[in-house]
Amino acid sequence: MHSFWWLLGVLHHVIWVATMLLTVQAMPPPPPIRCEASTGCNLSNSYGIWGDRKDCHVPSAAHPQTEEDLRLAVAFASKNKVKIKVVSKFSHTIPKLACPDMSFGDAMLISTANVNSTIEIDAANLAVTVDAGVGLRQLIDKVEEAGLSLVAAPYWEGVSVGGLISTGAHGSSWWGRGGAVHDHVIGLNLVVPANRSEGYAKILRLDSKDEIFKAAKVSLGLLGIISKVKLRLEAAFKRSITYNFTDDAQIEDIYMEHAKKYEFGDITWVSDAYLGQQENSVVVDFNYYRADDAWTPRFNEDVWEEVEQLAFFKHGAKPHWAKNRNAAFLDVQKKYPNFNKFLGVKRLLDPQNILSSEWSDEILFGKAGAKADGCALEGLCICSEDRHCSPVKGYYCQPGLIYKEARVCRYSSSSVESESDKTNLILD
Repeated sequence: MHSFWWLLGVLHHVIWVATMLLTVQAMPPPPPIRCEASTGCNLSNSYGIWGDRKDCHVPSAAHPQTEEDLRLAVAFASKNKVKIKVVSKFSHTIPKLACPDMSFGDAMLISTANVNSTIEIDAANLAVTVDAGVGLRQLIDKVEEAGLSLVAAPYWEGVSVGGLISTGAHGSSWWGRGGAVHDHVIGLNLVVPANRSEGYAKILRLDSKDEIFKAAKVSLGLLGIISKVKLRLEAAFKRSITYNFTDDAQIEDIYMEHAKKYEFGDITWVSDAYLGQQENSVVVDFNYYRADDAWTPRFNEDVWEEVEQLAFFKHGAKPHWAKNRNAAFLDVQKKYPNFNKFLGVKRLLDPQNILSSEWSDEILFGKAGAKADGCALEGLCICSEDRHCSPVKGYYCQPGLIYKEARVCRYSSSSVESESDKTNLILD
């Protein structure tokens, strides 16, 4: 027993020292756009690799500092038919929506990282106008200095103002006007392609009176480049938290009302009994990641795939535009009543489709290519053949265990043995 507590003390000391070192050496992530004069630019995300494991290589990048600089960059692309995508200082998007389509010629990235000089607070009207490249933490701090507060914000602050509304970032409730940041946008400026007589690009100043306003708010960067955003504010306040312990038997019937009733509503499931440990032990957390080898399935691959398909296909869940794998977006057009209206706005504002990407063409316009070997392992497809999984590692395309309509990559030792027998017969 004495040795156990001695070991626990040593472990605690090691963790404390490691934490202090990490704190001292902490630094922000590198910029998502990295360019070399001879090779062009690569766009990365904070997760180190894109879902398809392929680099996003683009010939060039622009780093405007003002709204007019943004307009000139879009004008250049519009005039020369160059594909463009906008990127902020941060890059936390999992889907490859920020990577421009390189299949039809030249392309360019436009960064809003330096479009971040303006934060104008209108205290009398409880509003703030901010450049799209301003970080969320920078905005929160400035608003708080004026004794005010944003009405809604996501938990994660490593995002820009333009990026967080473009992908529908949200808080935790449906209270009042809603828990998403875009629910509290009252105006924005959008830089869009234009014809020659308008200088090849123009700035649209939109508010709630404009028919395309809703589409422009959560646009995924497909309609233009947001340059400024006007957000609704409220007076600063103190927040109290009350914990209510409720039986979970009918939780599915009350959670929507709970979210509408409470501004900071949250629901956490906890066990009704603490079982404890049967022996003295140290609990160590393990995080699982997909392997470096694309043909190596994830831990419990089939379970994750079945839960994913159960949610999105049986129950009609809507995907998170900045998080989910491609498989979650299959038939997404059918889940939004105004989807065709959005595509109409896309055709109106970007008739040359210069703001498109391979991801958006596949997800929004259904231009998916042929299913590649192993595509289901990466969430790029739903398996329909064994080759979409990893037969060489014993993973085959099979029906779900609970949701029978699901098609998942499941390990089968008998199939591996069968394949081995076939190989032996051929060798004999």
